[in-house]
Amino acid sequence: MLITGLVLAALAAAVHVFIFVLESLRWTQPATRRIFGVRREEDAETMRQLAFNQGFYNLFLAVAALLGVVLVTVGRSTAGVTLVLASTGMMLAAALVLVLADRAKLRAAAVQGIAPLLAVLAVVIGIA
Repeated sequence: MLITGLVLAALAAAVHVFIFVLESLRWTQPATRRIFGVRREEDAETMRQLAFNQGFYNLFLAVAALLGVVLVTVGRSTAGVTLVLASTGMMLAAALVLVLADRAKLRAAAVQGIAPLLAVLAVVIGIA
């Protein structure tokens, strides 16, 4: 079950790298604005610095999850599992905050939070 959890953590990391790309690199592009519900280009420009910063939070969570996966695979189980659980737990918490703040964001929260939820469950079962 631990292997399943690590695969799910890597998947969650990939999703968060994609979110980083959208928020930090492609924020003002029309397709990205549609994804985030930002209709006007002027609004996207106003939010650009905030989105840029938020994107890096997502990237750092992804890096932590991937580093945890690598550490487990090279025999550093305690440190690796700790990083995987911390990073995927924060991803899951952020998804919960998103949906609690705006129920209309349920789909986005699910995309952001399902893989981390499953990773946390699988890792905890795998180490029990």
